[in-house]
Amino acid sequence: MRSLILSAVAAVTFAFAGSAAQAERLTEKPLVDANWVADNLDNPSMVVVDIRSLTKDGNPYEAGHIPGAVFAPYGKFGWRAKVNDVVGMLPPVDVISKRIGALGIDNDKQVVVVPAGQNSSDFGSATRVYWTFKVLGHDAVTILDGGQRAWLAAGKEVSADPVVPKAVAFNANFRPELVATADDVAKARAEGVALVDARPVSQFKGEAKSGVVARPGAVPGAKNIPQSKFYNDQDGAFVAADVIENLVADAGVSKDSKEITYCNTGHWASVAWFGLSEVMGNKNTAMYDGSMTEWAADPNREMVIPE
Repeated sequence: MRSLILSAVAAVTFAFAGSAAQAERLTEKPLVDANWVADNLDNPSMVVVDIRSLTKDGNPYEAGHIPGAVFAPYGKFGWRAKVNDVVGMLPPVDVISKRIGALGIDNDKQVVVVPAGQNSSDFGSATRVYWTFKVLGHDAVTILDGGQRAWLAAGKEVSADPVVPKAVAFNANFRPELVATADDVAKARAEGVALVDARPVSQFKGEAKSGVVARPGAVPGAKNIPQSKFYNDQDGAFVAADVIENLVADAGVSKDSKEITYCNTGHWASVAWFGLSEVMGNKNTAMYDGSMTEWAADPNREMVIPE
């Protein structure tokens, strides 16, 4: 599953082993508010990345963005790729590293990811990009909580002036411990690793199915915590750590043991991963990038219809 990714790691990570300096982080927090972003806009070490997707109404970046932000729309920029016939995967490390460098982001930059922030699924674009940076060894990354929605609600100014970044070198330091494979998932129960299914209840129970997933149902032994539980759509904000602790307790999942999150394509799973790992603080959490799209495609992999 990771053959292309690991080949890129051999070409990129080993070449830069020990040379990729970590940025001086402006914040240790996974989420920041609009005031924090506004206070740091003039800091040359910070890059704001607007990842809002194009809509039927046009380009939201052209209509107005945080001043100085670069544009890398989630669905068009290439944050995800088809790898080994599985859609929505992490691109080969050398490919995604070059794309990140094209945004003017090197290893010394603090990255602020800005989604639209309209709902939990949309916010998943930010958690997925955040996870990508973490997998590539870049810790100086945070998300504007509530995204562009929160920026506007705070009365902050916007700009219609496009930013054309100057390409720089971004050197990855791949972290395999954050990326679960199908084999990892298959071994999870025997090794005491909890599986967290972040899909809606109807999909978890096999009552509905994504069009990219071959079979209905769930991975045996998985617990369901829908990604929608991690984000307050009404307020436009990620839930607090104590709320997540209650979610995992209700699901029968430990708050500090090894865990793997999954969904259909690794999008919703990133919301759960972000909540468990970054907000609640369980650093033993990995994400199954291939998720049900990969798992269900192999008829030899067991699936169940939970009661």
